[in-house]
Amino acid sequence: MLYSVAFVIFFVSYLGLASVGHRFILHQLYVKRLIRLLNTDRRNQAISNGSDSDRLSIQTDSSIASSGSDNDSAFDDDYDMMDVPFAFRPSKTLNLELEKNKHRLNLSTIMDFVSLSIQAIVDDTVTKRFNAEELKCWNLLTRTNKIHHYHSLRLASIWLIGLCVRYLILFPFRMMIALNQTFRLLLSLYYGFRMLSRAFSMVITYHDSKNLAKSGGTCVANHTSPIDVIVLHCNNAYALVGQKHSGVLGFFQTALSKATSHIWFDRFEVKDRTQVSKRLRDHSNDKTKLPILVFPEGTCINNSAVMMFKKGSFETDGIIYPVAIKYDGRFGDPFWNSNKYGYAKYLLMMMTSWAVVCDVWFLPPMTRQDNETAIEFASRVKAEIAKKGGLVDLEWDGQLKRQKVKPEMLKQQQYKFSREIE
Repeated sequence: MLYSVAFVIFFVSYLGLASVGHRFILHQLYVKRLIRLLNTDRRNQAISNGSDSDRLSIQTDSSIASSGSDNDSAFDDDYDMMDVPFAFRPSKTLNLELEKNKHRLNLSTIMDFVSLSIQAIVDDTVTKRFNAEELKCWNLLTRTNKIHHYHSLRLASIWLIGLCVRYLILFPFRMMIALNQTFRLLLSLYYGFRMLSRAFSMVITYHDSKNLAKSGGTCVANHTSPIDVIVLHCNNAYALVGQKHSGVLGFFQTALSKATSHIWFDRFEVKDRTQVSKRLRDHSNDKTKLPILVFPEGTCINNSAVMMFKKGSFETDGIIYPVAIKYDGRFGDPFWNSNKYGYAKYLLMMMTSWAVVCDVWFLPPMTRQDNETAIEFASRVKAEIAKKGGLVDLEWDGQLKRQKVKPEMLKQQQYKFSREIE
C-alpha cells in the first residue's frame, strides 16, 4: 500500500511539473549519469580498439616484409603524392589547367571531373542525409551502426542492464503517460504536449525564448522527426501545416485537428498546394489565430544538415520566426527514416531509447526584403538556421530520396561545369 501511494504521488508530481513547463531535477541527473557512462565506455572502446590495431599493425608489417618489393606502390598507404600526375590528384575544387589554346581539350582536362564524380558516388552529400548519423561513441543501443557489447564481459553487462531498464522500466512508464488520453485532452492546448513529452523523457533546452512566434506569424524549423512538433509545442502553441498521412500518423493528425485548426495537404496534388497557399495567407493575416508551424524541407533529414526550403511558406508578407533544432544522438537517434521504419515502429524505438535530448534556438524574426524573391528569402532563412544549429547548409531538394533528379537540376550542373572550362 505504501509503495502504491508513493508511486501515485511521484506520478502526479511528474505530470504536474511537466504541465507548468518545469524541468524535473531527475532528468538532469539522469542525463549527466548517462553522459558519464557513455564517456567511460568510449575510453574503454578506444583502449580495446587500440590493442586490436596494434596487433593488426604487427601482422601487416610482417606480411609486407615477407612479400618483398613486388607490390604496386600505387596501392601502398605511404606513397608520395608528388609521384602522382597532377590531373589524377584528389581535388575538391575544379582547378583546371588548360593549354594556352583554350579551344583544344585533351584527356587530362576531364580528370578533375572524373575525380569529383567518383567522390560523389562514394560519399555524396545528399544520400547520407537520409541514413542514421554516425556516432563518435556507442550509445549502448544495438540499433545503431556501432555495436560493441561483445568486446568485454563488463560492457556486455552494462548493455544488458540498460536493456532491462529501457524495456522494463522506462517503456511501461512512458506508455502509461502516453495512453492517459482523457486527462491529456482536457488541457491539450497548453499542457498536453508538455505531458506527452514525458512519454519520451525529453530534456529540452530552449535558447532566446524572447523570439517566440506570435499570432499571425509563421514559425519555420529544420525537420528531423514528427516529434519536432512536440519539442516546439512544449513552450508555445501552433497551428500545424504538413503532409497528409494515413495509418498511425494519420490518426494523430485527425486527433490534433479536433483541438485547433491545422492545415493538412497532399504535396503531390497541384490543387491542394494552391489551396494551402491561400489558407496560409488568410491565416497569417488573422492576428487572432495561433502562429503557423511549418517544416519547409518537406521531409525528415538526419539532423546533420538543412536541405532546400520550399518557397510556399515565404511567399506571404508576414513575419518569419526561424527555429533551429539540434538533437544529441548519444541518447538515441531521433531521425525517422520513413523508407525503413513505419511510424509505429519508430515510436517504439523512441520510447525505448535512453531519452530525447535537444537544444532549440529561437532566432530573431525575419521579413522579406524589397526586391527579394521568395526563393532568395527561403535560402537566407535556411542559412541562418544552419549556422545557428551547427548544421550543413545544402541547396539540394530533400524530395530527391523519393523522386528522380529533375532535368533542370542536371542542366544547371552542366552549365556550372561548362563555365569552368571556358
